[in-house]
Amino acid sequence: MQKDNLIKDKTFDFALLIIELYTICKAQNEYVIAKQLLRSGTSIGANVQEAIAGYSEKDFLHKMSIASKEARETQYWIDLLDKSELVKFNEEIYKTEIQSIVNILTSIVKTVQQKLNSK
Repeated sequence: MQKDNLIKDKTFDFALLIIELYTICKAQNEYVIAKQLLRSGTSIGANVQEAIAGYSEKDFLHKMSIASKEARETQYWIDLLDKSELVKFNEEIYKTEIQSIVNILTSIVKTVQQKLNSK
């Protein structure tokens, strides 16, 4: 249960960071990528919450897999914003946090998949 709480807290805090970055983007007149980033970056935590409330291990795995995909998409949008230089922002905190989240979600998904496959 410790991992569930860690990832739940990390993804909630990250969603707040993404909302902050969305505001920064809007202030610098970047709306298209910002909207994509807001959607994917906040949906990570929403899917983690759904996974925690899941009714079976398969449901948990499915929702955590979606959260993992959303995290990777968010990573893409952050990298795109950084490399395109459309927006000036301190990318390091976002890159560090999303990489940590991707790593944790990948670990959770692999562990649950192995557990289900061994049954």
